[in-house]
Amino acid sequence: MPASISLSRISWSAPEGRSLLSDLDLSFGPVRTGLVGRNGVGKSTLLRLVEGTLAPQAGKVSVVGSLGVLSQTVQVAADETVANLFGVTDALAVLQKAEEGGATLDELASADWTLEARMEEALARVGLDASAETRLAALSGGQMTRVKLAALVFKEPDFILLDEPTNNLDREGRAAVAALMAGWRGGAIVVSHDRELLEEMDAIVELTTLGATTYGGNWSHYRERKAIELASARHDLADAERRLAEVERKTQETAERKARKDAAGRRKRAKGDEPLLLLDARKERSEKTGGDNARLADRRRDQAVGDLVEARERIEILQPLTVRLPPTGLPAGRSVLQVDNVGVGYERGKPVVDRLSLSIVGPERVALTGRNGSGKTTLLSLLTGDLQPWSGSVRLLVDHAVLDQKVSLLDPALSIRDNFRGLNPDASENDCRAALARFMFRADAALQVVSSLSGGQMLRAGLACVLGGRNPPQLLILDEPTNHLDIDSIEAVEAGLRAYDGALLVVSHDRAFLEAIGITRRIELS
Repeated sequence: MPASISLSRISWSAPEGRSLLSDLDLSFGPVRTGLVGRNGVGKSTLLRLVEGTLAPQAGKVSVVGSLGVLSQTVQVAADETVANLFGVTDALAVLQKAEEGGATLDELASADWTLEARMEEALARVGLDASAETRLAALSGGQMTRVKLAALVFKEPDFILLDEPTNNLDREGRAAVAALMAGWRGGAIVVSHDRELLEEMDAIVELTTLGATTYGGNWSHYRERKAIELASARHDLADAERRLAEVERKTQETAERKARKDAAGRRKRAKGDEPLLLLDARKERSEKTGGDNARLADRRRDQAVGDLVEARERIEILQPLTVRLPPTGLPAGRSVLQVDNVGVGYERGKPVVDRLSLSIVGPERVALTGRNGSGKTTLLSLLTGDLQPWSGSVRLLVDHAVLDQKVSLLDPALSIRDNFRGLNPDASENDCRAALARFMFRADAALQVVSSLSGGQMLRAGLACVLGGRNPPQLLILDEPTNHLDIDSIEAVEAGLRAYDGALLVVSHDRAFLEAIGITRRIELS
């Protein structure tokens, strides 16, 4: 029987009672499937239900075949090696005894002579230069993720379950994971916001508050289908608005006709030239007809309003963010940032950044790239004054703002609206509300306390507060802005940054993001 995973009428609610999955039917065949959707919609919960570490509150999960799950644990013992992670220490010991001539006949019969070659192949598939003896504690976080992936595919399960496998990986690590998935021939369910990785998928499942929809093909094909759906939703919205207007017009015309007939009846009653019994009968019929018409009008209006609400909900799910921002006024030849022969680190004699020079002029869009540990975040700390240079100089020559992964410039105890007013004291209430609405914080959404926001909402709020004022800064510095964001949030941030006409300095390993925001130059740290 082919490997498969099926979820039948699955329901699950968070401990606080919020429903994440409701009566969900979904199936996965032995293909590579990307699972996408906004943060908080239940993607990781769905993986845990499939894995079996979480039990559904209703419904059934059926798995045919073996599962391999990418472990998220980061604590390892000091003496643990790659062999421990692969689960082959005993088998390697048998091979060692055989090479030394001390193995028994039973051990020789059970020895796996292909083991070392298969381990080397698995490690090579994730681009990792390691051996069975490599200590896990000596690996960086990105290397650890890659060796876990190697151990996972080494066991050749029918399905692998991956939850954000490229988070915190550098460019090389991301490319290795994408290459691994490109060559994977088993089933896979991959939760990811990495669009390059999603290009390697055979299908995309989108999870929303309305349920799950499966799209054949990779990320690009999914986006094409979503564009068609958005056009259809806009057509349905216009049609629903037209039908509601038509219902209201006809209801008004019917009410006006009835009012005219009622007025005529009252005039005849006043004249007294017709029998009172006949007039009463007409009045009764008129009232009954009027009641029937009112009930029919109410049903038609309710239907039209329901269709309109549904069409607007579809638009809300499908509609990408578009932003118009005030100009920064940064001229093309203006010097923005000057770094001259800088050296800095955390321990004397061991510089993280050494003899570095760089400059940004005018509205350049510069990406700061390099492997994990190459000093990108250290350099940003230097630029923002959190670190002082050991040598050389740093000059920031224009107004600037920094958005780190925690969006530290926002006060978590205040609302988005209050943060905006604090950062833009000269803005009126109307200016504030209009700026926040451009970043999809409309009406009461602007009153949300920052500490209650998701990662994507928080970064969007940071952009709104920094860029939405009358005089946005002429330099914006971003540190890994797409980490932990869902794709809708990434695209919202991209839209905001495309509308910004100042200079950008961005640390990111996300090539699709850098291309989307129009990076013009890359500086790689080594």
